[in-house]
Amino acid sequence: MAIKMNQGLKQTQSLMITPQLQQAIKLLTLTHLEMTTLISQEMVENPMLEEIDGEMEVTSSSESSEDIEAREATAENFSGPELIEGSRDTFDWESYSESFNSSSSAPNVKENFSSEDAPNYENMVSRGQSLQEHLEWQLRMENLSSQELDLAMEILGNINDEGYLDLSFEEILANFPKMDKDQALGVLGLIQHLDPVGCGSHTLEECLGVQARMMPERSPLAELIIQRHLKDLEKKDYNKIAKELGVTKEKVKEAELIIMSLNPKPGRLVSSDEIQYIVPDIFVAEVGGEFVVQVNDEGVPRLRVSNLYRSLIKSSESDAEAKEFVQDKLRSALWLIKSIENRQKTIYKVAESIVRTQQEFFKKGPAYLKPMILKDIANEIGMHESTVSRVTTNKYMHTPIGTFELKYFFNAGIGGKNGGIDIAGETLKLKIKELIANEDPKRPLSDQKISELLSTKDIVVARRTVAKYREMMGVPPSSKRKK
Repeated sequence: MAIKMNQGLKQTQSLMITPQLQQAIKLLTLTHLEMTTLISQEMVENPMLEEIDGEMEVTSSSESSEDIEAREATAENFSGPELIEGSRDTFDWESYSESFNSSSSAPNVKENFSSEDAPNYENMVSRGQSLQEHLEWQLRMENLSSQELDLAMEILGNINDEGYLDLSFEEILANFPKMDKDQALGVLGLIQHLDPVGCGSHTLEECLGVQARMMPERSPLAELIIQRHLKDLEKKDYNKIAKELGVTKEKVKEAELIIMSLNPKPGRLVSSDEIQYIVPDIFVAEVGGEFVVQVNDEGVPRLRVSNLYRSLIKSSESDAEAKEFVQDKLRSALWLIKSIENRQKTIYKVAESIVRTQQEFFKKGPAYLKPMILKDIANEIGMHESTVSRVTTNKYMHTPIGTFELKYFFNAGIGGKNGGIDIAGETLKLKIKELIANEDPKRPLSDQKISELLSTKDIVVARRTVAKYREMMGVPPSSKRKK
């Protein structure tokens, strides 16, 4: 069989994502702090960008309103050419530089906000000690030999964030063949008695046991229950515990209160996680009975193209290489200004649509959150779902009833397909939580019973759905809630 080869021409269309479009998409996903940081970096790297400060905004009396309007032209006036990598730039930058001077990144919104409407927060990041650093600091004050200290550091290196050893003690001890086992156990015991007490344990029983022995007033019964009947205590089987230990049921319950005061994850008491306070991207305030939206522009500089570098484009003395450099930087500056403004306007549109849809939520609280999906907002504002998704990523809205992530407002409807009313997932959680809070502690509600009670309110959900949302809230089943 012969294979024939020939040449031919074929015309096709393909979608190209330009660097400018990539920049615009990236800006949409950034948080407020990340965006202001990126702008600061761009201002350092691109000499064409400069900030319009208060002094620059003061105009002389000789300037006409037309001059001011031209000087403060917005990014919407920019409709530059399609920039495809590799093509020759034939755009008349000289004439364009005269018509485009500056831009404001702020969308056109109502000025109905005062400083009192803003949340009371501080923009600060702090880092605490890690658990290992906290334990090591205490160990350094103990009188340990160099070999004991080496073993102690090996143990600390294998303690996880919850305070438990990830490696068995025998495996750790294998690296110290010359050390006596009793001496090594003494080092481990020392670590377990450091603050927070119980770190370095292998099991929950061992962790709670160390804490129980360290209590000012020791309870032998509590220690015995931890050692032998922790599983029975979890099941609330007081009769079995009382019978096997030869004590009354009341004594078992007293010991239970002591055990409940202990910490099953002592490592969580010390955290090195960075704490970054949320900076809302949107403020919502009630003005004259209506909820008004404003995008947070604090820290977002108003940018314009530098007059000094713009003059290089018009200068005939400039060489071709200098003009090409200036044109490249001018192109980047204009697209950054346009991208910032588009980002702020897109966030504003999405936030305004959310507020318009969720009026009952803002007036009465989370129990009145309506089911809403990305497609609903996308159709209303005439954008693609992926754009709305990017806008809601790591963006927060400060409202009169609290600060919420934008993703909080998007919940698929539950129960409508079963003949009842559609209800948002967050609202269902509140309904379940309310029923459990008001239940009889001696006869807690089962998931099936909760499902039946919800159906009386036209919220038709299956037992497994109740179980799913109960577990999401960290609420134990009825068998473990019984008192």
